[in-house]
Amino acid sequence: MRSKRFREAEKLIDSSKKYSIDEAVDLVKKTSNVKFDAAVELHCRLGIEPTKADQVVRGTVTLPHGTGKKKKIAVFAEGKDAEAAKKAGADVVGGAELIKEIKQKGGADFEVAVAHPSMMKHLGQIAKILGPKGLMPNPKSETVASDVAKAVKELQGGKLTFRNDETGNIHQIIGKVSFDPKNLAANLTAFLEALKKAKPQGVKGTYLLTATVCSSMGPSIRLAL
Repeated sequence: MRSKRFREAEKLIDSSKKYSIDEAVDLVKKTSNVKFDAAVELHCRLGIEPTKADQVVRGTVTLPHGTGKKKKIAVFAEGKDAEAAKKAGADVVGGAELIKEIKQKGGADFEVAVAHPSMMKHLGQIAKILGPKGLMPNPKSETVASDVAKAVKELQGGKLTFRNDETGNIHQIIGKVSFDPKNLAANLTAFLEALKKAKPQGVKGTYLLTATVCSSMGPSIRLAL
């Protein structure tokens, strides 16, 4: 049973209509029905076959105004590269010992990972742990980097990686309800442009099927694509 507050918010949305980015941002702010500063979420349904390797969607984008959320960053590096990553502000830094720890735990306590190229041959040991969570460093998502400190700073500055989930969809936080509407719109536009550029060559039909935005626990608003 949905709350009375949710139902009241839902009445502000015409479910048969697709809204422009500016209209959708305005509605997201009006329909947020929680007492905390809710995240603004984008949900995209893609016309891909997620089980086919040539239709995996992944990419990077720098949101001009960040997400309002600090991500816990891990760096797989050793020696001077590990020291540089620590100075840059990485939350978790390590080489063989970090890989061993993740392998023993069967899980990872971070939200994004960067690796120095020299570490990639060792990460195969934990690929089955990191891969399903979208945490495996990858050159295509620019999370394999010789300059790990630079990669960390870019991630702290609003750069993020994205990848479709196992059902062929993309879910991304693009800011907070408290953001200025123009800043939310700029973030949303930047992400959608990056997503369109990431279209795999193997996709023949319609690529971006639907896109909706909502606040945390708020009603969905369909976007005109």
